[in-house]
Amino acid sequence: MAFIDHHDVFVGSTDDGHTFIVLNRRIRTAHRALTASGFTAHEHNGRTLYLLPPGTSTEEAHDRTGEALHHLLPHTMDFIDLSWTTRHLSTGPLPTAAVRFDLSDGRVTAITHVPTAREVLAQHGFGLTPQGYVLPAKLGEREAVGAVARTEAHLWSLGLASEVTLGLPTPKDIPAAPGHTSTTAPAQQSPVPRQTRRPR
Repeated sequence: MAFIDHHDVFVGSTDDGHTFIVLNRRIRTAHRALTASGFTAHEHNGRTLYLLPPGTSTEEAHDRTGEALHHLLPHTMDFIDLSWTTRHLSTGPLPTAAVRFDLSDGRVTAITHVPTAREVLAQHGFGLTPQGYVLPAKLGEREAVGAVARTEAHLWSLGLASEVTLGLPTPKDIPAAPGHTSTTAPAQQSPVPRQTRRPR
């Protein structure tokens, strides 16, 4: 399984700027609510991805995602939002991220140079290593995602922004649904170099 598989509704961002929503259980009205909020449905490796395209402004992504989640709330409160593309402040630009979380290699790490943020990370179980802050490996994926969400909320309450990298370059890199084996052939290596939010 992957970090995105443990909540009824998972909101995230790919590195190329897509906002995506994954549903991990059947919610009868979800498809209509999500498409009415501007998301498009795409079948990928045994799951339906709901996507907003790159170039969608953070304000629009924020509003569309908030609207979609509002419609889903009567059916579930088990959702998590780790997207960076939906972070928007109506009062002005977002502050520079004080903490950068990375979930790209199967563990959760965080980097910060802000003393207050270090204290918050420690309060939520992150341990200091030479490479930065890391959540203990004994935590399950669901618990680790929850810890990131709680830490983000705590940081925001102190006026500190954060950003989460899921390590998903494009929607095609989103892992297959649990129990589904991808039949997609691996991409050929190309000589062309690759180009390299919060409360609602």
